[in-house]
Amino acid sequence: MATLALIPARGGSKRLPRKNMRPFRGRPMLSYSIDAARAAGVFDEIMVSTDDTEIAEIARLHGATVPFFRSARTADDHAILLDVIAEVVDAYASAGRVFDEVCCILATAPFLRPADLTAGLERLRAEDLDSVFPVVRFDFPIWRAVAVEAGRARMFWPENMAKRSQDLPVAHHDAGQFYWLHPSVCRAKGGLFTDRSGVIELPAERVQDIDTEDDWRLAELKHRLLEERAG
Repeated sequence: MATLALIPARGGSKRLPRKNMRPFRGRPMLSYSIDAARAAGVFDEIMVSTDDTEIAEIARLHGATVPFFRSARTADDHAILLDVIAEVVDAYASAGRVFDEVCCILATAPFLRPADLTAGLERLRAEDLDSVFPVVRFDFPIWRAVAVEAGRARMFWPENMAKRSQDLPVAHHDAGQFYWLHPSVCRAKGGLFTDRSGVIELPAERVQDIDTEDDWRLAELKHRLLEERAG
């Protein structure tokens, strides 16, 4: 079966302008995702879906292809990943190339490891799943979450007020790094997360949202510490 690494990297970003190409510890952020995909050794093609010529140049410099540019429809703020994947898969199909397995790798994933990509693919195949993606545990029980309204606190689940945190269920969230999927199945079901989605769990030290300047600084710090520990 043919496998495709698809890295969405549009030019616009409201919270951190140009973050896909911004230097992260001396290298363009996008390059980390491309390098991890190349090192995994499981892809027939690694492509970047972008609407930006500068991003396309960076992508090609680091070994990815940019066979076509993203449409205006999938480059705006309201496009979802499944729309981007569908556009890419259809464009390849029109050129006579069909990919049975696609891995959508986010462009801001400097903690991504090649072994995570191969583990995700192995689980997709071994369990005949629709999709597989990494998750990480919430560091505090979500069942004790508090809503703040007009300066007042209100528990979402007040019945958990007196319960010990260790007695509440463990919850996870999407690690925001990649999504292995069978594109035809996920398109038919209307989402990357289906009734047959599997996960691989990552440690918190290798997961970081990068949406603000504080996020960026924290990510660089964590990345540096992990590198020092490994070296």
